[in-house]
Amino acid sequence: MANTDFKTVDEYIGIFPEDVQKILQEIRQTIQETIQEAVPDAEEVISYQMPAFRLNGMLVWYAAWKKHIGLYPKTAGVEAAFQSELAGYEKSKGTIKFSLDKPVPFDLIGKISKYRAEENLR
Repeated sequence: MANTDFKTVDEYIGIFPEDVQKILQEIRQTIQETIQEAVPDAEEVISYQMPAFRLNGMLVWYAAWKKHIGLYPKTAGVEAAFQSELAGYEKSKGTIKFSLDKPVPFDLIGKISKYRAEENLR
């Protein structure tokens, strides 16, 4: 990915190949729909040159890379709350990687996003 100063999420998504754009759009929609249920005032933004959502602070970021999609839910509580569901995915501090050569778990991304929204409301 080129180091570009993205102004919008559409601009960010638009730099990727069509198959990755489709995945990013589905992640975007999943997060948006899930977060809107819990916190309708959440705002979609670009933060650290990645698509993100915020309300009372950052909720979640996501980004495409050469071989994976990164989800950045910010808190360590996510890994503990979803320990069994995240067992098959590579994780590091604040990062969950979903390989592009396997189906992306959109339902899990939605659950994590909702968890983060509820966490920020507390």
